[in-house]
Amino acid sequence: MSALLRPVLRPVLRPLARAASALFCLALLAAPAAAETVIRFGHPGVGAEQRPYSYGDATTYARARQLIEKEFADDKDVKIEWTFFRGAGPALNESVASGQLDFFLLGDLPAIVGRARGLKHKFIFATGRNNPIFLAVPTDSTITKVEDVKGKKVALFKGTNLQNATDRILALHGLSEKDVRFINLDANAAVAALTSGNVDAVFGGQEYLPLAAKGVVKIVYTTKGDDPTLGRNSSYFVTEAFAAAHPDLTQRVVTAFIKAAHFISQDQNRDEAFEAWALSGLPKETFVTNFDGVRLSLIVNPLIDDYVVARYKEQAQAAKDYGLLKGDPDIDHWFDRTYLNAALKTLKLEDFWSTRDGRGNIETRGSIDQKASN
Repeated sequence: MSALLRPVLRPVLRPLARAASALFCLALLAAPAAAETVIRFGHPGVGAEQRPYSYGDATTYARARQLIEKEFADDKDVKIEWTFFRGAGPALNESVASGQLDFFLLGDLPAIVGRARGLKHKFIFATGRNNPIFLAVPTDSTITKVEDVKGKKVALFKGTNLQNATDRILALHGLSEKDVRFINLDANAAVAALTSGNVDAVFGGQEYLPLAAKGVVKIVYTTKGDDPTLGRNSSYFVTEAFAAAHPDLTQRVVTAFIKAAHFISQDQNRDEAFEAWALSGLPKETFVTNFDGVRLSLIVNPLIDDYVVARYKEQAQAAKDYGLLKGDPDIDHWFDRTYLNAALKTLKLEDFWSTRDGRGNIETRGSIDQKASN
């Protein structure tokens, strides 16, 4: 700069420099210390009176006791969100399709349907296996067994893991969907239809046990004690996008859930699990009745063993047979045991749960079952 111009420009440049410095400082103050990461969890169902809680597995126990929130309590840039879907699996699938969830639980059928339709997610651990199914009828009904629903109006929440599971019950008792007049109703609507006499029966879960205890309905059949491949199965998933972007966070989430599964698998913690699940609005006695004679370690076993693989292949074939799939779910390449295996190693639980074959028989007995016979 010319020595002649300096005295002239100096009064102009100084205010500009001060303004630029002030703007830079304001920008630093306005900028966040770190970008916030929101981990979005989804669950197919809601509690009584729309409560944001559910029941029956380790992830719902973790939700009730805020175990995920505690895992990330010191991570100020991580936020946890939970969404519970009254429309169950079909509604949750829509949310996944629109990119609104990262982790979620799904029953076998809606998960398979979503996979076949191109949803990009990884099957990372099992959440529930052989969850009992009940056939509930009015107290004055003449229906006493599965075979008696032939020609009757029966409520069933289609598109959920209850549909294929119910089809298998019918098949093992000499019936098919064509033999029954199914009415598609969600769980809440089915209860109202059954108690008002608008349907003759309903296949469902433990939500009917409190009604049976009050004498409002009666339970005439349960998969408990029937063929070991019956019942409902569910698992946990992570979107491929989230796992690729945040492998470390994905691992921490899975490890927290597996730790919860280990805790409630132990018989001495059974009562605590029931207390936590009661936040859903179902009475604790419901779970006591539902799991009477059943160890929780059999239900919440997270392993992706031959039993789990067989059930999902079986359900995929059934969904094809019923025309529910528009593509190939490619079951064999769906399972990602990476995070589960790392969690088991970290928690020293590689030999805790038993592995089972496709028919439900123990292949390798875990330490939790060392004193059990099944």
